[in-house]
Amino acid sequence: MLNRYARAAVTRILTPVARLLLRLGISPDVVTILGTLGVCLGALVFFPQGQLLVGVLVITAFVFSDTIDGIMARELGHSSKWGAFLDSTLDRIGDAAIFSGLTIWYFQGGDDRLKAWLALACLVLGSVVSYARARAEGLGMRADVGIAERADRLVAALVTTGLVGLGLPEIVLTVVLGLLAVASFVTILQRVLLVRQQVIAAEAAGTTPSGP
Repeated sequence: MLNRYARAAVTRILTPVARLLLRLGISPDVVTILGTLGVCLGALVFFPQGQLLVGVLVITAFVFSDTIDGIMARELGHSSKWGAFLDSTLDRIGDAAIFSGLTIWYFQGGDDRLKAWLALACLVLGSVVSYARARAEGLGMRADVGIAERADRLVAALVTTGLVGLGLPEIVLTVVLGLLAVASFVTILQRVLLVRQQVIAAEAAGTTPSGP
């Protein structure tokens, strides 16, 4: 409920920005691409240098492009499959950049291999979480369950990283990354079990789930 109200509030705030960009002749696809480039810049330039707070601020500034491009598409009245595909694909790149930046820093200058391995685990497991849902939907089934949705993982990781950059004890980030890795693994299991249930139900009914 809170998330829904928060999204509605953010949409109201960003709608004038989206309309201005449209008047300037900028397309939703351009905003999507520039937003991803900004996220990658913040994560892969600043994180590996240990500038965690700066990286989080840069990433946060560009993360809102993910909402702006959707508003722009709706304003134009042609939310397309292409736009949805591009947005989803580039989201994965941005997510990977964030956890890769943390992995690089803690393997090198940060000198904390436990954090580095946990960040890497979050990267890999988060990718599988997204893949499991996409693959299930491609086969005509659903896999939209789980305790670790993308937005939840990113907010937790970015907020904690930013606070560590402000002086919060490093152990807090270690704990959060560990919890995110576990939650991602649980989410994968939940999605696998849900798909398995659908396959068993379809076989019992004498049908076979199939993609579009």
